[in-house]
Amino acid sequence: MPTNGNKKPHIVVEDLTMAFGDFILQRDLNFTIYTGDVFIIMGGSGCGKTTLLKHLIGLNNPAKGAILFNDVDYWRAEQQQRDEITRGFGVLYQSGALWSSMTLAENIALPLEEYTDLSPQDIGEIASLKLALVGLKGFEDYYPAQISGGMMKRAGLARAMAMDPEILFFDEPSAGLDPISSRLLDDLILQLRDSLGTTIVVVTHELASIFTIGNNSVFLDATAKTMIASGDPKLLLKECTNPIVHSFLTRGGEFPEKNLTVDGC
Repeated sequence: MPTNGNKKPHIVVEDLTMAFGDFILQRDLNFTIYTGDVFIIMGGSGCGKTTLLKHLIGLNNPAKGAILFNDVDYWRAEQQQRDEITRGFGVLYQSGALWSSMTLAENIALPLEEYTDLSPQDIGEIASLKLALVGLKGFEDYYPAQISGGMMKRAGLARAMAMDPEILFFDEPSAGLDPISSRLLDDLILQLRDSLGTTIVVVTHELASIFTIGNNSVFLDATAKTMIASGDPKLLLKECTNPIVHSFLTRGGEFPEKNLTVDGC
């Protein structure tokens, strides 16, 4: 069992192959996401970042390999156990994916109404609490069209948190945001991790976010069709000598005070 100090493995990916029919997108993926990590899935366009996220949240079945949550093999578990694992997930999609015909409070209440026996009053109080956690106190009765893009992302995050998930998954959370809104969202992600102890998995290509929030990562390469680096992005920036990873993390620049070699990571 992999370890990382006193951290416990939360998600373990073993020999994962992702494929569409005979076309292999990525093969031989092996990495561990520890409890409380902000884990970054990164790589160039078309490498399979979002597809990997879909495998992790149970939308795509692996062509080969295993994905374990707290030592339970998701795809070999009974359906009831898979459902229990999935209910521990919260997902924030690129667009926020809010229902435009519902208020922000109604959007957050939806999973609570579907999966719990809580009273309408309790659900309303939880919706208000989740909105307050993301800085949207007082916006319960607003519709998505009435708020900004950054606020929509935060409202989407509030809905992802509705069921108090163990793991939060983000697909390009900064997409479409200005630099200030993006930084505020990064700060919020770290606050949630620190205050709630939530494990967070983020697909992103934004370097500012990668270095600000990430403490663990995997780098996928479209040409090699496998992972070519893993670990803390800040350490990869300093120590990884793979030229593809170097170019991505520096946007083609050079490491300060470091000569580039081409051995690997």
